[in-house]
Amino acid sequence: MIPVERHQQILALVAERGVVSIAELTERLGVSHMTIRRDVQKLEEQGAVLSVSGGVRSAERLAAEPSHLAKTAMYNAEKAAIGQLAARHIPRNSCIYLDAGTTTLALARELVDRDDLLVVTNDFVITNLFIDASACRVIHTGGTLCRENRSCVGDAAARTLRQLAIDIAFISASCWGPRGIFTPDEDKIIVKQTVNEVSSKRVLLSDSSKYNKIATFLALPLSTFDIIVTDRLLSSAAQATLSDGSWELALAG
Repeated sequence: MIPVERHQQILALVAERGVVSIAELTERLGVSHMTIRRDVQKLEEQGAVLSVSGGVRSAERLAAEPSHLAKTAMYNAEKAAIGQLAARHIPRNSCIYLDAGTTTLALARELVDRDDLLVVTNDFVITNLFIDASACRVIHTGGTLCRENRSCVGDAAARTLRQLAIDIAFISASCWGPRGIFTPDEDKIIVKQTVNEVSSKRVLLSDSSKYNKIATFLALPLSTFDIIVTDRLLSSAAQATLSDGSWELALAG
């Protein structure tokens, strides 16, 4: 049986059962434990499955972006730790981009005492924070209003970004995995892709609860990023997978 046939059978079993053990897969497909591990790793890199202890399960799909209000109640300790760690990567007098999201908001809270930064963002909550509590210069991208996410998206936001030269972009993700970062909202893609193009350094900020989940649209491949900052709850299997990439993996907390 060639690899693609094994992959199809693994996916069919996982879709039917939800979780399948490595032992059962080796028996049903008549191959070694190591071969199944390689197959699972390949499928995990494609975002199709998720490794668990002793087995494999289907990857979770994000159908819609949670609202800003809903996200403010999720994983706050992890986001705060990510923000604290990410803040150490910002030299004085930098021009930085803060993507919309509650993890980038946690980073913004670490920066309000600074007065040397030019902060570019598409996020209204981050903008209001800097208006009230910081002496940093701020550029809001403008664009099409996304009420649920308290941000701007679409072509108009991207046009503002194309006029800038950004030192470090801190990019958020609805969900992410070895293939890259995903979003269920097509209008967010052009903003993330444009900030990737105009930035000298790109940092992914995302907590581990979003790892190995997928949504309809792949916004950026993981190889885009110079640094991935997540939290120490990321599984050892995921850490092993990500440690082989071209990026630096930084674990907060």
